[in-house]
Amino acid sequence: MGIVKKERGQFMSQRLGMKSYMKGAALLTVAALIVKVLSAIYRVPFQNLVGDEGFYIYQQVYPVISIFVVWTSSGFAVAISKMLADNDCIADTVERQKRRNTIMRVVFRYLTILSLLFFAILFGGAEIIAQWMGDVQLAPLIRTGSLVVLVMPALAIMKGGFQSRGIMEPIAYAQVLEQTIRVIVILVGTFIIMTTTKSLYDAGKMAVIGTVIGEVTALLLLAYIFYKRFGLRNKQHLHQVKSISIIKEVTWLSLSVSMSGLLLLGYQLVDSFTIYTSLIDNGMAPTLAKETKGIYDRGQPLVQLGVVIASSLSLAIVPLVAHLSKKQEGRSAVPFIQLTYKASILFGWSASLGLMLVMPYINEMLFKTNTLSEVLIVYVFQIVPLSIILTFTAILQGYGKLKKPALFLIIGFLLKIILNVRLIGWLGVLGAAVANDIGLLVTALLLIVYLKGLTGIQF
Repeated sequence: MGIVKKERGQFMSQRLGMKSYMKGAALLTVAALIVKVLSAIYRVPFQNLVGDEGFYIYQQVYPVISIFVVWTSSGFAVAISKMLADNDCIADTVERQKRRNTIMRVVFRYLTILSLLFFAILFGGAEIIAQWMGDVQLAPLIRTGSLVVLVMPALAIMKGGFQSRGIMEPIAYAQVLEQTIRVIVILVGTFIIMTTTKSLYDAGKMAVIGTVIGEVTALLLLAYIFYKRFGLRNKQHLHQVKSISIIKEVTWLSLSVSMSGLLLLGYQLVDSFTIYTSLIDNGMAPTLAKETKGIYDRGQPLVQLGVVIASSLSLAIVPLVAHLSKKQEGRSAVPFIQLTYKASILFGWSASLGLMLVMPYINEMLFKTNTLSEVLIVYVFQIVPLSIILTFTAILQGYGKLKKPALFLIIGFLLKIILNVRLIGWLGVLGAAVANDIGLLVTALLLIVYLKGLTGIQF
């Protein structure tokens, strides 16, 4: 009888633990979607405040700063949580705690070195980066933005630590607070500047400051919750493990996990370095070139909203595929993969086609003019391949397949660089939009073929 009670107690404990974990995961998914929607929506009033030239200024610098932020706060956090979760399988309590301490210590030092390196490159090389972009006035914005990378090590470690324990709520609260503070600072600060000095570069700098303040706020909230839950730690014993093996694992895992997020930023980064300079080289006046790039960038919030459904599906499908693919009996992951594919195609096409049909009206309604609507029509087509890429990389991540998807993303990225260089001189910003579509389509088709060959699924 005692054994039965004990087993029943263990079963109930596991159920409660799983229920709590799934509740936290659902909360994290909702928080991620809120962040994505906020990130897309605030760009519309910001563009209305600063105009196309001001929007160009911000969008030039945004991907430079955000690549490291996404890699660390998203990729590294997930990689750390996975490594710590794997470590928790060790039976010996003392051994497990020693190894956990070692992983946290090594990763934090590694991230600190990386953040200092990126800070030195961005802060010290701001003038050179701005010159490569063709606009030296961007240098102060890049220097200001470089400050955000200094908070990333602590932020990534705390996110990973919470997530490895199945405590998702603090991460969700921090994400929503960070984005909310960021949007408020950007819009209020920009409004004040545009009603006083009217300096577009100062407005862009304020937008970058908003990002810094948002990340610092998130760090302070997580640090407070961490202290309240766990208190201050005494001197910890470490396990003798080769640091290089931990560094290799966390680097590869972090890049693999965040590669779909880094893909969009990578494409934007290519545009930052090629569009403005190519337009100038082909005889366009600097002010007109800035405004043209700003109009082209109007497509980004529209695309972000268009892939919200695919983003939510990708967040939900990873644990489901990972769980079902390991089961020997019962329902397989195949029906869920087929349903996810159909949903991503359906919503991707619906969002893309709908935007393409009403683009001149949306362009004028949101951004006050319908200029270059034909470019934005081509630009928003990328929602279709992006929806496939986001969901398929997530599915393959659930299967533990990371190398091939990364290779396909790199192929598409290299194609984007080549086509940008070739097409902008011929077609203007339309060439950059075409390059987006082709690069993403190639990646999406490669992912479909690979997953079909891997699983034998009929789509």
